[in-house]
Amino acid sequence: MSKYTPKPEHKFTFGLWTVGNRGADPFGAQVRPKLSPVELVEMLAEVGAYGVNFHDNDLVPIHATAAERDQIVKEFKEACADHDIKVPMATVNLFYEPVFRDGAFTANDARVRAYAVQKTMRAMDLGAEFGAETFVLWGGREGVETDACRRPDDAIKRARECLNYLCEYNLEKGYGYKFALEAKPNEPRADIYFPTTGAYLAFIETLDHKEMVGVNPEVAHEQMPGLSMMHAVAQAWEAGKLYHIDLNDQYPGRYDQDLRFGSVSPKQSFWLVKFLEDVGYQGMRHFDAHAYRTEDYDGVKEFARGCMRTYLIFKDKAERWNNHEEIQSILAGIAETDAENLIGKYGSEAAAKLLATDFDRHELAAKGLNYERLDQLTMDILLGVD
Repeated sequence: MSKYTPKPEHKFTFGLWTVGNRGADPFGAQVRPKLSPVELVEMLAEVGAYGVNFHDNDLVPIHATAAERDQIVKEFKEACADHDIKVPMATVNLFYEPVFRDGAFTANDARVRAYAVQKTMRAMDLGAEFGAETFVLWGGREGVETDACRRPDDAIKRARECLNYLCEYNLEKGYGYKFALEAKPNEPRADIYFPTTGAYLAFIETLDHKEMVGVNPEVAHEQMPGLSMMHAVAQAWEAGKLYHIDLNDQYPGRYDQDLRFGSVSPKQSFWLVKFLEDVGYQGMRHFDAHAYRTEDYDGVKEFARGCMRTYLIFKDKAERWNNHEEIQSILAGIAETDAENLIGKYGSEAAAKLLATDFDRHELAAKGLNYERLDQLTMDILLGVD
């Protein structure tokens, strides 16, 4: 078995909507036949995934009767049990149906907002049947084409009201969900109200039960406007709010592409994997990506295998980086300059001492920092010539 073969402890998951994506785009119809949720579970077991995640309507069609719902759930549970596939996360689709054309939690129509909360509660019920511990919320329609339609602070108040309500439902039902909010700057709306992970981290602090709400950063959503996914993840981690993560890839400045993990930006993907492994992230490594439209389902399997293999390759590269003699020597030199904390906690005496310290700014600016060499050694490792 290769060291790049996925194992359960790697916690690699895919959504039904990822491997089940049929390759449609705004300019072309589907190119792959529809597979049932059971067939998709079988596929994920074949490629070595740990788990499967779903939106409510990925599993149960929105028009299903109660009897149809129960039969679908029964068959899906049996398939997951038969193939030892876990369901760590569930979510709700509040973006596809025409009723959400003006948003869900932020819509002007109070009936739409109430329906969105009801639909989310039922999705929470569904996820709980499978033991899901994380519930992701992506507000793809929570935005505008024209700000003439509402004041954005009113939209934020409405979103807060809905989140507070759902947290109370979570408590009453005893589900124990951790909510993970997923940011995106635009698409499908021209502007989405919570465009970045940082925006959601600030919003969470205003909630009644902020302890049960964190974030779900996504590579593509951070890289669309040219931001650093690793920095967003680090901020969420430092705040204790990294409840889930979506791995894929993206060319900056383009539409949401959801490309195979590491296929566009290997250097940025390497730093992300290294950070997750260095800090000991214990959550799921969820791949929210799609195979190329050119592929049949054999190609979809290669896509899924590729996401996991690339993550494990970067994990191995991170271990080499951490054990590289010259890299560690450079890092030791950096650590020496930070050995004495000259700031620390504020106090009158400490402040007086700091104000009295004579810093030679010319001397501080004169020494080269060796970052070029450090970066090239990183490239050597990534290119396999270390």
